[in-house]
Amino acid sequence: QVQLVESGGGLVQSGGSLRLSCAASGRTFSYYTMGWFRQAPGKEREFVAAIRGSGAYKYYADSVKNRFTISRDNAKNTLYLQMNSLKPEDTAVYYCAADSKISTTDQIMAVYVYDYWGQGTQVTVSS
Repeated sequence: QVQLVESGGGLVQSGGSLRLSCAASGRTFSYYTMGWFRQAPGKEREFVAAIRGSGAYKYYADSVKNRFTISRDNAKNTLYLQMNSLKPEDTAVYYCAADSKISTTDQIMAVYVYDYWGQGTQVTVSS
């Protein structure tokens, strides 16, 4: 098993930046594909970005491409999400997730595939 704890959320003005972190503990961090998802009030949880265990392959939702950057430090057991040029529509609770069995690109974007989830961190972007 792996335990996940997000941090770094907060209130920021439109156009600003935030960096989210997700600290992992438990089994070997590099075994896991890691993802960031978000859920706005009244909406379903949606894929934001994901990164393979080695860090070599990264995937992004179209809505955040060229604004957000996912990265990981396997030595520190930590996942990051650098969010730039934030917009009010980025307001949501952001969750990190982990899974060791993902094999296809389609699976990487699917909420149901991930076995382990953090508690979430609130990001609010004011206009």
